[in-house]
Amino acid sequence: MAKKLEITLTRSVIGRTKDQCETVKALGLKKMHQTVEQQDNPAIRGMINKVAHLVTVKEI
Repeated sequence: MAKKLEITLTRSVIGRTKDQCETVKALGLKKMHQTVEQQDNPAIRGMINKVAHLVTVKEI
């Protein structure tokens, strides 16, 4: 398992359910094509799985 994950918002949250929008916000993403680094842990992996169709993930 990688120590950090690079998460990029690649699709818009417009028209998505409220819980998906809040999950994207909890990951630290606010705008399209914004990239954040997060620690790799089960909580972050669970959030990524919930919005996997909206983000791309790269292990660092």
